[in-house]
Amino acid sequence: MLSKPLNIPKWLEENSHLLKPPINNYCVYNTDMTVMIVGGPNARTDYHINSTSEFFYQYRGAMLLQVMDEGVPSAIPIHEGDTFLLPPNVPHNPVRFADTVGIVVEMQRPAGALDRLRWYCRGCGGVVHEVAFRCVDLGVQVKEEVEKFAADLGARTCVGCGVVADLVPVESKAPVRAVEAG
Repeated sequence: MLSKPLNIPKWLEENSHLLKPPINNYCVYNTDMTVMIVGGPNARTDYHINSTSEFFYQYRGAMLLQVMDEGVPSAIPIHEGDTFLLPPNVPHNPVRFADTVGIVVEMQRPAGALDRLRWYCRGCGGVVHEVAFRCVDLGVQVKEEVEKFAADLGARTCVGCGVVADLVPVESKAPVRAVEAG
């Protein structure tokens, strides 16, 4: 049986309390595609990596999609009304600000594919920690992995330089290349 159309303003009015930190997302469809409503502000320092493309539509306000573009930190502003298609296997950290709402659409993963969460060192830029998992419920699983990381000081400590990874985003002193919409 087909589902009914989703009225986003009405859904937000009735369900915005479901958008909770640190991830702030709620899965509204999870069949052949996963469709999530994502609110801000969020509090993430991980970079998500998956084997399929992700489609972003910014419904209200603006967000910043931090990515590692061939090893170089970059920031992609996505403004209200903008869409963006992120290619597969690009490490990304969606930064969502207060009172913002976006829609994210992801394909179901191929059999055997693993999603990854990766944390980078703000000191030396190296990988501090990475975890892989079979994606079943992204919102639940990402939150669980973020909480595990937060509770493990060893996992949060960079073996390269000894800097302890932040649990919440802080303003970076590292240069970030901005990528503007075309």
